[in-house]
Formats: sequence, C-alpha cells, structure tokens
Amino acid sequence: MPFDLAEWLNLGLRWLHLVAGIAWIGSSFYFVWLDNHLTKPADGEASGELWSVHGGGFYHNQKYQVAPQQMPERLHWFKWEAYFTWISGFSLLVLIYYVGAESFLIDPAKAALSPAAAIGIGLAALALGWLVYDLLCRSPVGSSNLALGLFWFVCLLFAASLLDSLFNARAAYMHVGAMIGTVMVANVFLIIIPNQRKVVADLVAGRTPDPALGKAAKQRSLHNNYMTLPVLFIMISPHYPMTYGAGRPWLVLALLGLTGVAVRHVFNLRGRGRPTGRTIVLATALALASVTYVTLEKRGAAPEPAQNLTYADIAPILATHCAGCHSVNRPPRAVPLDSWEHVRAASARIKAVAVDTRVMPLGNATGMTEAERQRLGAWIAAGSPR
Repeated sequence: MPFDLAEWLNLGLRWLHLVAGIAWIGSSFYFVWLDNHLTKPADGEASGELWSVHGGGFYHNQKYQVAPQQMPERLHWFKWEAYFTWISGFSLLVLIYYVGAESFLIDPAKAALSPAAAIGIGLAALALGWLVYDLLCRSPVGSSNLALGLFWFVCLLFAASLLDSLFNARAAYMHVGAMIGTVMVANVFLIIIPNQRKVVADLVAGRTPDPALGKAAKQRSLHNNYMTLPVLFIMISPHYPMTYGAGRPWLVLALLGLTGVAVRHVFNLRGRGRPTGRTIVLATALALASVTYVTLEKRGAAPEPAQNLTYADIAPILATHCAGCHSVNRPPRAVPLDSWEHVRAASARIKAVAVDTRVMPLGNATGMTEAERQRLGAWIAAGSPR
C-alpha cells in the first residue's frame, strides 16, 4: 500500500486543530465562567474572588481589575492554544481548499475563476474580515457590545452571501468560519496579549497601568466567547450537506450561527445568576427555523418519482461522472459505484452529494448537467429500481 502523505497530513492537522481548539475554547469558557462567579472579597486589594473544589482539592482564585501591587514571580499566559488552533486551521484550509482549489473551492457553475483568483479572494476575505471587525471595535459602535455584534453579524452575512455566489457552498462555509477564527486569534495576538504585556511592563517599571488596556482586552475576550459556538458549528458542517446544500446556505448558516450565540448567552446568563428562559426560547426558535426552512425547501425541490426509470437508464450517468473514481479497484472511503448493488446501497449518500448539494463530482470536472442530476434523483426517489 503506497504512503499517502496528503491523507496523513490531513489527519494530523485535523487532530491538532481539534486538540488546540478544545484547549483554547475550554480556557475561554472557564475564564468567562470564573468572571461571572467572582464575589467581592472580605479584605485585600483583589476586586473579586472565588473558592472552588475539583479533583480532590480546593482552589482560591482572585482577580485584580487592573493589576496587583506587586508582580508575582510566575505568571501563566494563555495564548499558544489560540495560535496553534489558527495555524492548524489555516493549514487545513490551504491543504484542502487551496491546493485542491479546482476540486473543492471553485464552482464553475457560479463563477469562472482561476485557482489563483479564487485563492486570492479567499485570502482577501480573511484579511478584510479582521480589518472591518477591528474598525468596528475602534469606532463609536464599539462602545456597545450589542450594537457591535449586530453590525458584525450583518458584515458576516454579506460575506457569506458573496462567497457563496463565487465558491463551492462548502468552501464558502469554511471561509466564513476562517474569517471568524482569524478575528478571534487576531484579538488574542494583536490586542489581548499586547495589552497584558503593557500592564506587566508598567508594573515592573513601577508605573500605574492604564485601566483602558484591561478593558479593551476583556471586551475582545468577550467577543471571542460569543463567536466560539458558531465557529464550532462551521467546523462540523462539512459532515452535514443539508446545511451548506440548501438553496440559500448563507441563511442556514446565519440561523444556526445565531443559535450558537444564543446558546452561549444562556450559559453566560446562568453564570451571572440571571433568568435564561427568554434566551432559551430564542435559541430553540432559531434552531427550529433553520430545520424547518431546510426541510420545506427540500420538500419543494424534491423530484417527482419516475416509476419507469431503471438502473439501465442511469448507469451511463454513473459511468461518466462517478465510476471513474468510485470503482472496486479505487473506492474513495470504500464507496464503489460500479454496480446496481453498490449504487443502491449508497443511494441516500449519492442523493445528498450529487443531487441535493451538488458537491460531487468534485469541482464538476466531468460536467454533470442539472438534467442528469434530476434524473438520478428521480430514480433514487422511485426506490432505485433495477
């Protein structure tokens, strides 16, 4: 068996991305939870404290709103989790969608882009996403987290719609996720960590740190906290074609992304001891709206069953567009499609990727027509008769 470097690299990067992401998001969730549970200490200069128990021991956390009077001998920083999450995620974007641009990034039916042009648009989206977000934070809008969140959501919605008009729908989803992830790690790299370093430098030099530095860092950290669940949804979305395969995938992304924000808000409200009922109802309504939209859309677009179609009618379609890769000798992911038995067993998956979401054939390199997709879907809807 030949050594497949690309597949092993893909696996290694995905694993690293998952591990680093868990570490980053876990620490983010923990510190937001910690902030929400701090109580005013009975004495001392700390602005808040918390006693907790875990793993058989007791912990006493104290927070200083600006900084302690004296710098501790050892100070732990939380940054590499964020950096490695972005590095591994961007590496996956390059490996899958840029190296394989013709197969996974470009959709000739939407825009006649060269690989170089498509990659340039993708990279520009990441850079522009950060610039727009950072400008919003520094503008008068940034004084209100709610107003900034609404403006940022509109910007992301516009980007999702635009990218979907240019790229393969799955690639558009991934680029929106990469935009959000880039903003989150840039918050850490360009705002949170530098501001914390300035505070430490002031303490070492005997100067009083500027409270605005901590305030800005906390605001960006809070934004990151609300963006985590939408990013996690986008990370798993490639496994669920009904999301990016909808007629308006940007709308599904918006509804499920807002669901993630609402769910995160429920946790934050609970941490502060505030009522969560309305937010739970909102999150449930958003999730149901997304499911309902996709279901109704698929029901309306479903091909009418054609009882007179047989395997002989659709075999030429499969031979032209599928069997070249999906054969017994070379089955990607063990899905050969060169006989009625094999095709019938995989009919649901074929419908999902070739009829509903149109992600196969990859990049539509064989030029599969809409009529052929509908014919294939009608045969599957009729029960895949022999």
